[in-house]
Amino acid sequence: MTDESSKKWPGSSGMGSSAIWGGRFSGGPSEIMEEINASIGFDKELYAQDIAGSKAHCAMLARQGIITKEDAEAILQGLGTILKEMESGKFAFKRELEDIHMNVESRLVELVGEAGARLHTARSRNDQVATDLKMWTRQALDGLDQGLRGLQEVLIEKAEAHAGDVMPGFTHLQTAQPVTLGHHLLAYVEMFGRDRGRAADCGRRLNECPLGAAALAGTSFDIDRDMTAAALGFDRPCANSLDAVSDRDFAMEFLSLGAVLAVHLSRLAEEIVLWSSDQFGFIRLSDAYSTGSSIMPQKRNPDAAELIRAKTGRVIGGLNALLIALKGLPLAYGKDMQEDKEPVFDANQTLALSIAAMTGMMRDAEFAPGPMRAAAAKGRACATDLADWLVKTLAMPFRQAHHAVGRIVKLAEEKDVDLEDLSLKDMQTAEPAITKDVFNVLGVDNSVNSRVSFGGTAPENVRQAAAQARKRFLDPARKR
Repeated sequence: MTDESSKKWPGSSGMGSSAIWGGRFSGGPSEIMEEINASIGFDKELYAQDIAGSKAHCAMLARQGIITKEDAEAILQGLGTILKEMESGKFAFKRELEDIHMNVESRLVELVGEAGARLHTARSRNDQVATDLKMWTRQALDGLDQGLRGLQEVLIEKAEAHAGDVMPGFTHLQTAQPVTLGHHLLAYVEMFGRDRGRAADCGRRLNECPLGAAALAGTSFDIDRDMTAAALGFDRPCANSLDAVSDRDFAMEFLSLGAVLAVHLSRLAEEIVLWSSDQFGFIRLSDAYSTGSSIMPQKRNPDAAELIRAKTGRVIGGLNALLIALKGLPLAYGKDMQEDKEPVFDANQTLALSIAAMTGMMRDAEFAPGPMRAAAAKGRACATDLADWLVKTLAMPFRQAHHAVGRIVKLAEEKDVDLEDLSLKDMQTAEPAITKDVFNVLGVDNSVNSRVSFGGTAPENVRQAAAQARKRFLDPARKR
């Protein structure tokens, strides 16, 4: 190959006009224009996808007879060299070339000469960037799916270990009914399972290839878009060239599912913050996921959980930013779309880190069954069990039973005791038909053991649900 580093770009006047735009402009951009226009500072993240797309495009051009076999061989060899340079950190990115596409093409011309300038035949940066970002997003979705699978596995293991450990279930953060810790943790397994489902849906929808749509109208060259789509792992080419270059639904959808996922992580993080406090005492985090205080030696702060909770705002903010950037754009491409990448890149990095932190934190965490059980016994949490007993045993309408139990709860509050500590005579002052059999349903163990309906908190239910969750979410053969 010939070193062409000193050659001007084909079509350049050599008099200060942009090497990218050719002869249309007689002067170059201002420094401020270069600063606002350049995206290489962040879209170099797409280098592997850009080179893969260029290789597929080159192979297609050669097979269609649009470029010669010799030029194609030189281009492919040059692209391989560039990929190695980028992977090793030796590639010199240039801001004046604006983006990853032109940085690759410029270096290609340096390496292989005029053949490199033929690569852009029958394509545009518009279809190129859409293809690159779709491929990158597809890979990011796979990464999130694997991370969430690992988090689910840890939560299922904890649920199995604590299938019978009683804790208070809350509504309005007030003690509501006893549940088991295993049941509580499996709720998050379901949430993260839906997040994986949303990621899979996004991956299926985005898997149409924009390459070959060119700037917006397609091309007059005899290209084979099915060939490039298949080579890059897409299901099919995009059906409409205008849609192909202007579609950023997949980026919005990625950020949308990411926002939901971040909220789920934040909810679990918030519970960890509460549970690890002295006021709850349900969980102890390992040293690896706790920090201390610069002034208070006794402190153990759940900073990892707090940061996961806070980082939710970054992902939601990224979604809002992209929605606003796209809301007023007519077809097809607008430079506004350059703002699509940073929020997607940042959200993926934020989510991947948050998932990893949550997985490690939960894996190391030690739960405290004693304090959880004691908390579950407070607040007359078995009131609903008493009401259900009145309905089942005395055939009392539920609303009437609810009022009767309300009177009994008030009596227990006045005596400052739990429901099961009331005497039968005390209860009969509120409802004379109550018998001693009522005590068979009171108490946190009786309560959770009775919740045998599908999806309920009974320990045996939890064990079965954990086993089913393993099959549904952790089976290697599970399809995304």
